[in-house]
Amino acid sequence: MADLSSWYEVVGNGVILKLQIQPKASRTEVVGTHGDPPRLKIRIAAPPVEGAANEELCRFLKKMLSIPLSRIQILRGEGSKIKDVFCVELSEEAARSLLTVVK
Repeated sequence: MADLSSWYEVVGNGVILKLQIQPKASRTEVVGTHGDPPRLKIRIAAPPVEGAANEELCRFLKKMLSIPLSRIQILRGEGSKIKDVFCVELSEEAARSLLTVVK
């Protein structure tokens, strides 16, 4: 069984979230882990057009993690469903808390 914690990586001053995004969903929500190696799957209620899905993802992470947008940066995958998102000054516990909101 894969290590479920491998969907995030603690780095010097924050956490990199390894995400699988599903745009054009009926609502924005965390689904759970997906794939091997695992990524955190998040459905996004915005189309992948002109950055709308990326903006919705960042707003969702801001709300769920209670951090300012200025501390959220898409490192890789701006135009892809596979994204690495860096959250400055985020703790490992806060990152893991995303799984507690799975419906």
